[in-house]
Amino acid sequence: MANVAVIGAQWGDEGKGKVVDWLASRADIVVRFQGGHNAGHTLVVGNQTYKLSLLPSGVVRGKLGVIGNGVVLDPNALLSEIEKVTAQGLKVGPENLRIAENVPLILPVHPALDRAREAARGEDKIGTTGRGIGPAYEDKVGRRSIRLCDLAEPETLSAKLDELLLHHNSLLRGLGAPEFPKKELLDGLLALAPKLLPYAEPAWELLDAARADGKRVLFEGAQAVMLDVDHGTYPYVTSSNTVAGNAAGGAGIGPDAIGFVLGIAKAYTTRVGSGPFPSELHDDTGKLLGERGREFGTVTGRPRRCGWFDACMVRQAVKVGGINGLVVTKLDVLDGLPELKICTGYKVNGQVMKRLPAAFRAQAAAEPIYETMQGWSDSTRGARSYAELPAEAVKYIRRIEELVEAPVVLLSTSPERDDTIMMRDPFAG
Repeated sequence: MANVAVIGAQWGDEGKGKVVDWLASRADIVVRFQGGHNAGHTLVVGNQTYKLSLLPSGVVRGKLGVIGNGVVLDPNALLSEIEKVTAQGLKVGPENLRIAENVPLILPVHPALDRAREAARGEDKIGTTGRGIGPAYEDKVGRRSIRLCDLAEPETLSAKLDELLLHHNSLLRGLGAPEFPKKELLDGLLALAPKLLPYAEPAWELLDAARADGKRVLFEGAQAVMLDVDHGTYPYVTSSNTVAGNAAGGAGIGPDAIGFVLGIAKAYTTRVGSGPFPSELHDDTGKLLGERGREFGTVTGRPRRCGWFDACMVRQAVKVGGINGLVVTKLDVLDGLPELKICTGYKVNGQVMKRLPAAFRAQAAAEPIYETMQGWSDSTRGARSYAELPAEAVKYIRRIEELVEAPVVLLSTSPERDDTIMMRDPFAG
């Protein structure tokens, strides 16, 4: 049986939580391989709703969760999340959660710098969550990160903090923000060490052993392809590679172990924060999609911008993200709309394009080219087979498949885990 990687095929918030939860019940291990606590999954299990930002979704199903080295980890955010889900009845400890020993840590200085730089941008702000994700990744590639394994070596920790603060306090000073004293950070990290080190492990060894034992591994992506730091709508992107190929580097496995790549896309499009959005709707239909779909960010609570399904963008995500099959979510939100539009390309400064351009001003100038389809009046909510769907809904899904050049293998028709139509089992490869 194949492993499965789940990634977003739009700008995030596609409903990955439900899909990952559905797949996690059939996996042995669930691995987070990138991002930080700027991503969020909402899982509905019975009468409980879990909002996870760092914990792999598998812990809700009693599976082993692994936080890979490609994540940037805020220790206090993790411990707070563990405390919160424990109060909801879940048991999370070193026996069912392992953290890569080489994972970089987010320190209090990182969100402080994040917020100071965003404030300095004024009207040109990127829309960052202000949680320090970007500065933490900068430290990683700048080779000055404090990593989980450093907590076991106080002398190493002290020396690395000197270098880190030389960099960050200079920036904070230039931005007119308060600087951080070393003792405050060092004492905080030393206090966290006994709480975090029991979770530390060479994750690559754990995953290699799991592969040898024939266990199923689910790789859980955060954000989405169009927020990828290389392939997304730069600079309005996240600070990591969100494509499936990064599951290898971010977990410590070979690329051949990633398995079947499942891309998640809503039946329409949403985006949080700033950045280009060619198919965005500023009318009553856009407002209706937001209200029906309850479009508010899991982490930030910010309202999401809404628009028609952008097949041109999702096709691009399929190609660069390595997506083998799509999951389409929230089909029921479109119920009752007399007509639907699908973006099939863009007009950029008079030129027709079948891809979203990379250049900043060209992205901003992109105007959608639409194809119109007939809507449906019957409800799709809760459908669990294609036979239960209106004919127009089936035609809509089939047209999406043609335009994005990938099959729809799963269809979600409500937030409930079992309201899912499966055309192909991703774990079958």
